[in-house]
Amino acid sequence: MRVLMFANPLLGHLLPMFPLARALRQQGHTVAFATARHLESTVEPHGFALISAGPTTETVVAEVTRHLGADWLRSRSPDGAAEFFAGARIDLGADEALAGARAWAPDVIVSEHCDFVGPLVAAALKIPSVAMAIDPTLEPELLTALAATAHRRYLERGLEPPAHAPCGQWLLDLCPPSLQRDGELPALHRLALRPEPHQAPEGAPRAPRATLSGRPRVLVSFSTAMNAPERLGSVLRSLSTLDVDLVATASGGMPIDSTGLDPDRVELVTFLPAAELLDGVSVVVHHGGSGTTFGAAARGIPAAVVPGMPGQRRQAARLEAAGAGLALPMGEETTPEAVTAAVGRLLAETTFTTAAHRLRDEIAAMPSAAEVADHLVASVV
Repeated sequence: MRVLMFANPLLGHLLPMFPLARALRQQGHTVAFATARHLESTVEPHGFALISAGPTTETVVAEVTRHLGADWLRSRSPDGAAEFFAGARIDLGADEALAGARAWAPDVIVSEHCDFVGPLVAAALKIPSVAMAIDPTLEPELLTALAATAHRRYLERGLEPPAHAPCGQWLLDLCPPSLQRDGELPALHRLALRPEPHQAPEGAPRAPRATLSGRPRVLVSFSTAMNAPERLGSVLRSLSTLDVDLVATASGGMPIDSTGLDPDRVELVTFLPAAELLDGVSVVVHHGGSGTTFGAAARGIPAAVVPGMPGQRRQAARLEAAGAGLALPMGEETTPEAVTAAVGRLLAETTFTTAAHRLRDEIAAMPSAAEVADHLVASVV
């Protein structure tokens, strides 16, 4: 079977799809990814071909800004998000994606739940379509806006528009039940899929890491938007008042000496797969993206979450409700001292680690990528 996987040109949307892709390949199926060309350097080291399917995120943002105005990102409205995911991306990328898919000839398309190009291509090619929920279920008003925005684009191409979002015959759900949003879920055939921390390509050498000292290790992993050197430096300096070692993802090759911290207690990395970053970690400080949220939960590690976006605030709240972490105010509303106080609590109060271990066990009981691949193939063939 030939499986074409569609994702928005965002690492947080693409990387959670790799475990299923690997499982399908190990079972003898052919898998490729369809997304923006610049992600070829991420996809191809894992042994998958990339089919160019639309522009970069920056180009789509510029198009939505031209259409809606300069304040749409600040407003975080459902209409703005819908225009980005289900409007401009289809307008700018559907034709290229359809041409590439026709040439590649897939038997089934799997799309992460915020990608609406893949389902449109599946409708045009009259092949099965599968959605993969990489986040907790989105809010009803956003799901409604996404379906309504995609509706016109399908009709313009003579295709039956989706009745709801996400759309497809099946929904593969990466969200563990304890972190799922309350309320009505999409009316699709759902199949749980165990989330896994992102791994390096098979056979890739592991980067040398700092030696564990015996002190608790705290990982600080913010999104690019929140990872300005001055912001990260101030958080690390505050955290260094605790008796911990620190490891942080730092964009742009930020040197340790620029932080004024003890290099024996701080490890700065530009990028490491989450599966390696989480080794030996006692607490994670992160922005609430699903990859880090689910990855830390799969390892049973409690987290302090400083959301960068409203959707990430949803995940922070669910993690706190599960007892496996603390939700802090968004972005710069949270001071470095507040982050340090939260980490201190997570280290000192064992109830957080106990809850994180319950969440780890819940995730371990979810169907593996290999099991889901078997079910998916049997359903499609």
